[in-house]
Amino acid sequence: MIAEAPRAGQSKPSKGRDILLNQKLEDILNLALETPEEVRARTEELNVGFDSGSRTWELIVKYHGSLDGLSGLSVQTEELIAGYAILTVPEELVEQVADLPQIEYVEKPKRFFYQESLPTEGSCLSRVQLREPFLSGAGVLVAVLDSGIEYRLPDFRGSDGGTRIRYLWDQTLAPDAALGRRPPEGFQVGVEFDREAIDRALEETDEGEQYRLLPSRDVTGHGTAVAGIAAGSRSGAYSGVAYDAELLVVKLGQPRELGFPRTTEILRGVTYALRKAGELEMPLVINLSFGNNYGAHDGTSLLERFLDNAAEIGRTVICVGSGNEGSSGGHLAGSVGESSAAELAVAEYETSLSVQLWKNYSDVYRLYLRSPGGRELELPAPIEGGKYELVLEQTRVLVYWGEPAPYSVSQEIYLELLPEGRGYINSGVWTVRIDPVRTVTGRYDLYLPGAAVRNERTRFYKPTPEVTLTIPSTAGKVLTVGAYDIIYDSYVDFSGRGYAGTGRADLAVTAGRIKPDLAAPGVGVLAPDVYGNYMPVDGTSFATPIVSGSAALLLEWGIVRGNDPFLYGEKVKAYLRKGAAPLRGESVYPNDRVGFGKLCVADSLPL
Repeated sequence: MIAEAPRAGQSKPSKGRDILLNQKLEDILNLALETPEEVRARTEELNVGFDSGSRTWELIVKYHGSLDGLSGLSVQTEELIAGYAILTVPEELVEQVADLPQIEYVEKPKRFFYQESLPTEGSCLSRVQLREPFLSGAGVLVAVLDSGIEYRLPDFRGSDGGTRIRYLWDQTLAPDAALGRRPPEGFQVGVEFDREAIDRALEETDEGEQYRLLPSRDVTGHGTAVAGIAAGSRSGAYSGVAYDAELLVVKLGQPRELGFPRTTEILRGVTYALRKAGELEMPLVINLSFGNNYGAHDGTSLLERFLDNAAEIGRTVICVGSGNEGSSGGHLAGSVGESSAAELAVAEYETSLSVQLWKNYSDVYRLYLRSPGGRELELPAPIEGGKYELVLEQTRVLVYWGEPAPYSVSQEIYLELLPEGRGYINSGVWTVRIDPVRTVTGRYDLYLPGAAVRNERTRFYKPTPEVTLTIPSTAGKVLTVGAYDIIYDSYVDFSGRGYAGTGRADLAVTAGRIKPDLAAPGVGVLAPDVYGNYMPVDGTSFATPIVSGSAALLLEWGIVRGNDPFLYGEKVKAYLRKGAAPLRGESVYPNDRVGFGKLCVADSLPL
């Protein structure tokens, strides 16, 4: 049976909520609050941030003034930097909290997914490491926010056998005051270990005793590989880039989220790193080797804006991978003529699938959705926005029309496909048809979830590889890193592509002018694993720490050695861009594949 879609101008009100959208809540949070929990739990994204035990939401807010008044509402508050905070709010109070005048905007967390030669090869590093000025990253703090670290490896010890990890904050461990295990000051989750605690564990020869003293493990090995590439100790034939830098490690991710980090954990980790760097009076490089596909990709989400603020605090550089979505088939962009049709192949056994359509609010389109069996229904826009549902074949479709946010001119139409009466949504060709009513820009962008959470055969038939950067590499003031193959000296097609040369003048300006900034080796990069071996790894995850380590070398040369006390932030980006070298097959720079070219540290220093 096919449910009748609402007529234009109508929407189905959800039980317990007013039809009028709360404009302070982002679209996907509005949709989550309008959707019953049992339905949210079947989706990849809608229930992220909700704790069914305590019936609370973990939320990110931008605010002004004081949040002291929230304590009377049973709201847990964690203040971060630059007017950002994380609130834990009972579900029934979310809208009441959002209505407070000091709350400017509210977002829910999203999940982020890791983006998977010697790291010192191919980036002009030997010319500054093995001869004057003999740079090694000494005096610089490199923060790796990832899946943790195998702290016992020689790669993270000094010549005396002691650890080079200044602090390790495992956000997944439960605090235990009786054992002296506490979260960092100002935070309420996880356990912090300082250098002395790590060294005490290293002094033990029994692995069980080591684990008892410091029970933090890198289960996936991703963080260990990233840390080793960025700042692994120089030993034998292997060396990380900034091998004398000190490490600050934050293990992200909650066990209930299958180890994938959430937005809130990243915000906590960045704030923690900034505070520690301030206390230690050390220049700081932050490495973020993950991303996701949810958002307008224009630099306007709270996470992107938060990172732009963070990049201006202290003597800081933030490096973020461009993601591995370039060839995944998860993006389709187009311009509406008389009519446009976006065809989507959905593989068998997909338990859910979301589709985001982003457009300029000035454009008015009429949308239709056609199922693999040929059934088609219009998706009308309710007058006041909001959610409704319809059924096509054995698939229930949640339809949500958003409104522009206070920080963005884009409008989102969000579709969530869920099984109806069976375990999987209908496989085959789904089609979104877009008819113009009134066009100004005429553009639209469709995004699927990242390749890490969908079948590789679920993709657009005619995908658009441009603007496939994952968020938060779209933030303007981070250093966005793409990947190239050192053997062929060429761009690799999985590397997320950006804005230059796409005709997206709005994105090129709004989201940081040019993205990515440059490319680094991202194929066959040798990295340590948790067993003490070295293995080749691929992905922008592993190109990014090469640039993070290189940024640490520039900070050492400029700040630690006094050659340029202002060599941090955007200035590091400018130097690395200027020194970037050309790649085979690329004739115009900057471009949407490799930005200004491939990393060349020696040519980036004014020696």
